[in-house]
Amino acid sequence: MKRTALALLLFLITITTTTALAQADFEAAVEPRLSVTRAMGEISIDGVLDDAGWRDAGRADHFTERFPGNNTAPGAETEAWITYDDHNLYVAFRCEDDPANIRTTLCQRDQFFDDDAVGIHLDTFGEAQWAYQFYVNPYGIQQDRMWTLVHGEDRGFDMVWHSAARITDTGYQVEMAIPFASMRFPSRDVQNWRVDLRRARPRESNYHDAWAAHDRDDQCQPCQWGHLDGLEGVHAGKGLEILPSVMGYQTSEIADALDADSGLDHNDIKTEASVNVKYKATSDITLEATGNPDFSQIEADADQIDVNTTIVLRFPERRPFFQEGNDLFRTYFNSFYTRMVANPEVAAKATARWTKSSLAYVFARDEDSPYIVPTRERSFSRNLGYSSVNVLRGLQSLGNNSHAGVMLTDRRYDEGGSGTIVAGDFNLRLASSYSWIGQYVWSHSEEPEGVEINPGELFDDDRHTVDLDGESFSGTAFITELRRRADHWNFTFDYNEVGDSYRTQTGYDPWNGHRNGFIWTNYNIDFEEGLIQRFAPQIFVDGRWTMEGERQWLHVNPSLFTQLRWAQTGIRLGYQRGEEVWGDVVFEDVWQANLNINSRPSNRVGYGFWVNVGENPALFSLERGDELQVSAHLNLKPWDNLVLEPTVDYIRSKAHDSGDLLFEQTIARLRLRWQMSRRLSLRLVLQHNSSENPPWRAEAQAGNFPGYHMSFGSKWEIDPLLTYRLSSFSVFYLGSTRDYRDFNAASDDASNLYRQTQRQYFMKLQYLFQI
Repeated sequence: MKRTALALLLFLITITTTTALAQADFEAAVEPRLSVTRAMGEISIDGVLDDAGWRDAGRADHFTERFPGNNTAPGAETEAWITYDDHNLYVAFRCEDDPANIRTTLCQRDQFFDDDAVGIHLDTFGEAQWAYQFYVNPYGIQQDRMWTLVHGEDRGFDMVWHSAARITDTGYQVEMAIPFASMRFPSRDVQNWRVDLRRARPRESNYHDAWAAHDRDDQCQPCQWGHLDGLEGVHAGKGLEILPSVMGYQTSEIADALDADSGLDHNDIKTEASVNVKYKATSDITLEATGNPDFSQIEADADQIDVNTTIVLRFPERRPFFQEGNDLFRTYFNSFYTRMVANPEVAAKATARWTKSSLAYVFARDEDSPYIVPTRERSFSRNLGYSSVNVLRGLQSLGNNSHAGVMLTDRRYDEGGSGTIVAGDFNLRLASSYSWIGQYVWSHSEEPEGVEINPGELFDDDRHTVDLDGESFSGTAFITELRRRADHWNFTFDYNEVGDSYRTQTGYDPWNGHRNGFIWTNYNIDFEEGLIQRFAPQIFVDGRWTMEGERQWLHVNPSLFTQLRWAQTGIRLGYQRGEEVWGDVVFEDVWQANLNINSRPSNRVGYGFWVNVGENPALFSLERGDELQVSAHLNLKPWDNLVLEPTVDYIRSKAHDSGDLLFEQTIARLRLRWQMSRRLSLRLVLQHNSSENPPWRAEAQAGNFPGYHMSFGSKWEIDPLLTYRLSSFSVFYLGSTRDYRDFNAASDDASNLYRQTQRQYFMKLQYLFQI
């Protein structure tokens, strides 16, 4: 027995010592260099790496674990190969692993998360301003993104490329073919690109490996990538892409919003055709135009909690036309929020990228033009019909991961009125861990006449009315930040202000008349062993003042974050305390405490929930409320091709003194994704939105707003969608949307009276022709 115990002890000591020596001997590759040659034969993208074209391909190995390890030896071996021909850049990966541990999903492109995956990052201009990202999971499903210095990763970016993968007895392997015609890079005989090769391996921790070493104290990631040499005689794309589409639909709406038994009025079946044309004049310049674009309900926006919100909501951009060159239009203020172009009948775009300079221009003729009126505490929105929109953007790389830019936007409404802004911005890398950003914006507004917004309300020292009555005024906005991003200590010092008369009709700035300041700092403590992987305390202090110096709010927010080496679990505890002023009512000692947990125990289950309790203002009744907020989500994958994503968001506030209900809202949503084959899929969205707001109910009961019950109460949405996808842009859709509302919402009757208020059937076919 003693000999067995001694042998076991010696074995453990040997293993531990060997592992420690292996880690001590491991040295990550700093800015590695890979020389490639043209493929010596054909390559078929099928996930099998036996084609002749791979025979002399450039080989990259010696990957490093960049997280949670810090340039340490990875837990599994990865090899990659790169080669090319006249048309494509070819990339292959062989990933060693136990097939039973691989996590993967059969789904539509861009819709896998928390999967095993491999990818390549390409900075084709080598300026660390923007870069392509291409990822593939073990089923060959694609995910492409655009990284930019201003806003990081853009998951809405799409490009036509090819991939395949297969799971083997020793792991999985992947092949990619990325067309040069779809990319942008300098016009020169020999290319030198910045490149990194990545692997994601989610297990108890979410392991990330890379070919190039990563210094966590250096903000510039592309500056640390490897070099890809040997690309000769390749040219970025020229030519024509035509994306025609045809849509047929039939809609029905309730005949009378005040009469639950009025039934639906059925409109005639309609058909519409649209076309999108993209012309790559040179490798640097792309021109694009669209006529009668169909930006319909292919992927409807999810409802948001808005029962205690005073500003216009913001939604993500999913429309394909606005994806090309979208990174160029991003600024620190949202000076061009593309969803402000709501329903264009025609639009055109031109983008140019040279080695250090970029230029972009957008024109749109919008049929349903939103007009946002911001004030200090809320915003209003109206539809002003037709307008013309022009946006011009220029960017100049200053080297060293820095840039400066200018933007000019202008909107002219057919019924009168306009909005113009001129902006300048910069991002300067001061040192490896420090950067300084800023933006200054000047706006000029000429209001249309005869549009009532909020009679009697004044702004800008009572010189102007909130109503749209033909006034003309100018304003300014300004932001500056000093940032430190490093392995352990991080901080942000921010100051920004938006003047009383600042207004933009192409961007998203729903408040004005305020000065803001905040300080955020955290410290990351990493542990090499044990249950706790990372422990990170942080504090955030933010304040807002009027332009005259009167305080609107001040908060202090300490929190603690812990990342565990168990089921990819992250736990955050937070607390906030402060003072707020709304409608001249001072709310002292408002507070809230919250708990947030996210976890992914297995390939089949992921979950997260957030709970927040506190005392906060009810913004419509201006009362102090005891508030409860709960948010929870599940990701259930019974099979690799079926994903269920239920979510629940809930908020409730009761008067602190009387206990009366101030407001309540629940949004329950189920999104089902069933991938029946590589090309055919079914998506079903079920959504229930129930809200209770006593001031709204009182107005409806008093008859002041007879149809106001359509804005609160309870409603259901059912949205099935069948998709057949040949490529990222060649797709056939067949779907329906159905809305049901409770007509007893404005009465004291507790029973529900649901009636269908809207229905639509639609079919859409689009196909990409590349010439």
